[in-house]
Amino acid sequence: MTADLAITGGRILNPSYETTFASRLGTLTVEGGRITGILEPTERPPARETIDASGMLVLPGGIDPHFHCRAPSFPERGDFATESRAAAAGGVTTIFEMPISKPGVATKQALKDRGSLAARDAYVNIALYGAPGLLLESEVEGMAQTGAIAFKLFMTEAPPGREDEFEGLIAPDLATIGAALELTRETGLRCAVHCEDQSLIDWYTRQARDRSVEDWQRHLMSRPAVVETTAIAGVLQLARALGAPVHIVHASAKASMDLIRVAKSAGAPVTAETCPHYLMFTNAELERVGPYGKINPPVRQTEDRDALWRGLHDGALDFVATDHAPFTAAEKEAAWGNIIDAPPGHPGVEALVPLLLTWGLDGTFTLERSVELLASNAARSFGLYPRKGVLRPGSDADICVFDPRRGALLNGSAWLTKGAEASRLYRDVPVGGSVHATVVGGRVVYREGSIVGQPGCGAWLRPGHTD
Repeated sequence: MTADLAITGGRILNPSYETTFASRLGTLTVEGGRITGILEPTERPPARETIDASGMLVLPGGIDPHFHCRAPSFPERGDFATESRAAAAGGVTTIFEMPISKPGVATKQALKDRGSLAARDAYVNIALYGAPGLLLESEVEGMAQTGAIAFKLFMTEAPPGREDEFEGLIAPDLATIGAALELTRETGLRCAVHCEDQSLIDWYTRQARDRSVEDWQRHLMSRPAVVETTAIAGVLQLARALGAPVHIVHASAKASMDLIRVAKSAGAPVTAETCPHYLMFTNAELERVGPYGKINPPVRQTEDRDALWRGLHDGALDFVATDHAPFTAAEKEAAWGNIIDAPPGHPGVEALVPLLLTWGLDGTFTLERSVELLASNAARSFGLYPRKGVLRPGSDADICVFDPRRGALLNGSAWLTKGAEASRLYRDVPVGGSVHATVVGGRVVYREGSIVGQPGCGAWLRPGHTD
């Protein structure tokens, strides 16, 4: 029988806990969008398309559970087509889109409309968060039945003028979060929470504006670690008391690691992520890049960065996500000298797989652990494993082929994201290889430096749905 695709002779990687194998040389076959066989590396089965992966790594496509496309309201910043193409170029085959939209994704109909748009335009798989903050049981249940992958809440206020984009997302106090968690718990889905205390932000921001310091220093002053850790402490206690699964997004502080570690040891139903920028950079980078490096929460100090690395090693952190958030260079450039009011966010999806595999290749982790952190653990946390996040017969053929012989420098200005010109952090960062090919649902969408797929290659991923 002729396969649709054969990936021959590569080193196939899986998470260390996969029962079939964690790492072996082999040839992989694909038919009908699923993996059909793992053969000996010398086998060359007949196939309509072949990728010679000799000397390369073959791994589950990256899963980025924290992503902002901006569609459909701000095409100048990006949309499902442009940002999913960027994901494909970075070896990421599934992105979880946050529910910031016009309007915010707080109803069953809004989720359905956004899912239809994603399925039409995307080059990779897209899953959608819902926003439960309207506290309407019928809508929360409706979003779950329509196919939300999870829910999302912010403890901070919506940026002025963008209130409609954050409809259903804002939960400014713990009582509101608790009410939302009671609703999301009944769906069986996890609720992700942006943990920063707004009252503390207000207090510290007033102080930061009055300080006689260089402007780039004011961002961290306005959101010190206690802003995050105070909020995380409350959310973790609610999760434990209510038995409601929560996910802590973009953890950035040393004390946050301590809190999450204790909550997990006590049996709280919590998962947590950090992002590459918190692992790579400190606040000192903002002297160079200014508002281009403004991200909420801020990149912090060396001790915070070191604590995050410990969290990746000991399991306090479950995976790495990017918080990919493109803005235009003009929007960032206008905020020089006024960093507190600069738009917060930075592109990052094209760095995820190269960085995680570099750390696997240089011995920071094993390669199998790198696969866990960039794909498998996210799939398990959100109920997609073993459909996603592993290479075994019957799993979806979402695959990254990575060439470790082609060392490179990350160059954010050359990325495919619409926010490339604003990508100032990832300039000339060395990585230990390059993405050779990206396969989504059995179709090659990126190969040897070029997008070769079409809009609609990706699927809208919904728990319990197979389309």
